[in-house]
Amino acid sequence: MVSDKLLRLPQVIEKTGLKRTQIYDYMKTGTFPGSVKIGLASVAWLESEIDAWIREKSALR
Repeated sequence: MVSDKLLRLPQVIEKTGLKRTQIYDYMKTGTFPGSVKIGLASVAWLESEIDAWIREKSALR
């Protein structure tokens, strides 16, 4: 089931095991899903894209 739920940074950190800096570094290189602006100073990530990223990493091992 694909979820279009929006995850905030603490939820992405918990789900992926990555640190904040790693997430933003990976986003800069295009190797991590981009964030969605949800407010003036707020961003979130689509849970479906985070789940796909996790599946992709699992498949590479």
